[in-house]
Amino acid sequence: MNEVSSGGIVFFSNSILLLKKYNGDWVLPKGRVENDETIEEAALREVYEESGVRGEIVSYIGKAQYTFRNLRHNEEVNKTVHWFLMKTNNTNCQPQREEGFIDASFVHMDKALKIVKYEDELKVIQKGLEYLKNMR
Repeated sequence: MNEVSSGGIVFFSNSILLLKKYNGDWVLPKGRVENDETIEEAALREVYEESGVRGEIVSYIGKAQYTFRNLRHNEEVNKTVHWFLMKTNNTNCQPQREEGFIDASFVHMDKALKIVKYEDELKVIQKGLEYLKNMR
């Protein structure tokens, strides 16, 4: 099975939006692309749904691909996640508890690199920070 998702590295000043899951993992907002939307639309929607943050796309950062086993359906899933660097004009955020998030917070960039759980998300954050550094 193939699955396509989109997400955002949302920044405000020198901080990045992260979501904390019930299991304690800090992650970036992302989710499935719906049939009637582009990867950009999906990224903006998912960021808003999961955190209440309205982002504005600055740049496409790239994609991550990995495989995992869906235990509920006992099938292998090939997942592609498209990542966008986004900016926002405030730090107001609210975690979407129905999706398993207990906190949404803008975390200083240095701290974000230390607390993000997954290697693919760490790499995309580093890529986003490099882009920001070159922008300034």
